[in-house]
Amino acid sequence: MKSLKAGLVGCGHISDIYLQNARKFPSFEIVACTDLNEEAAQQKAVDYNIAKVCSREEMMNDRDIDFIINLTPPAVHAEVALEALHAGKHVYSEKPISISREDASQVLQTAKDKGLHVGNAPDTFLGGGLQTCRNLIDQGLIGRPVSATAFMMIPGHESWHPNPGFYYQKGGGPMFDMGPYYLTALVFLMGPVVRVTGSAKTTYSERTITSQPKSGQKIQVEIPTQINGVLDFKNGGVASIITSFDTWHHQLPPIEIYGTEGSLSVPDPNHFGGKVQIRRFDEQEWRDQPLTHGFTENSRGLGAAEFAQAIMNGESPRASGELALHVLDIMQGIHDASQQEKHYRIQSSCEQPKALPQGLEMENFVSMLHH
Repeated sequence: MKSLKAGLVGCGHISDIYLQNARKFPSFEIVACTDLNEEAAQQKAVDYNIAKVCSREEMMNDRDIDFIINLTPPAVHAEVALEALHAGKHVYSEKPISISREDASQVLQTAKDKGLHVGNAPDTFLGGGLQTCRNLIDQGLIGRPVSATAFMMIPGHESWHPNPGFYYQKGGGPMFDMGPYYLTALVFLMGPVVRVTGSAKTTYSERTITSQPKSGQKIQVEIPTQINGVLDFKNGGVASIITSFDTWHHQLPPIEIYGTEGSLSVPDPNHFGGKVQIRRFDEQEWRDQPLTHGFTENSRGLGAAEFAQAIMNGESPRASGELALHVLDIMQGIHDASQQEKHYRIQSSCEQPKALPQGLEMENFVSMLHH
């Protein structure tokens, strides 16, 4: 088997980068697309030379399609994933895996029962920035990781996003929107989490859109917009995380990891590349580190490519459903801890994803992953 055939469900904004990058990866090919807005699907088919535009039902029944790339809104991620699995297809979804733990667990159980694979974004941890950080940790350059900080603090989306309402409804908020990038990075760098606590609050009950085309319209805020959490890792490390839609400005780093022999400055986990710096206990200054891995540009779709290759190799994908469920459990757990005023013990776990081989680039993608 040289490559897998994929059907793409959801032709919104994020689909462009997937479709652009899919052409470069040898492990899969997008052969069909569908969207509730058929015009959008037709346009993508023209723009990216996709062979077939069809209904979701037709796609699920198409025996030539091996897996589904699920780019629908988060509220229907689980529904589409289950549909794909029941049709005998593997599924790779955008983040988060679902907006409820129960639905996500059902997706994983169904896949297990049917002998199918589930993969999930974010795949930014497969990029050169975070892979370099993992390489430095694995070499022991900062000693044993003891603690970490993670900060994602912005004033919200209503000043620039054309349709920002859903960010403030159930399933939205800064933790569910951006938390997956930060938490996936932390689990990749430090391993799974066993316990969390946190405080979550809603600062403004109503927001006014200032972006076009809905300028002047009001949004009723249904979710917490300021979330401060503490994570206890299985390896004994502890991390602090803040995700906020209530912050105008700050000077905090995206992620830092603190070890017994030094500290590591980690780039923005929403991107694939970025600046990596290290400072050991006996050094006067931070040092820039050369990136040891490829895929430093916007490589969204890398997770789907690695997913397809893993299936063909009979292996588990790195951006796995188990990892995505664990991240969802952590995010929901911080909200639950705040509501119930106590620690939440994480019910799920996952393997810490294996690092990618050094020197992996688009050209040698299949051969490097295969060995």
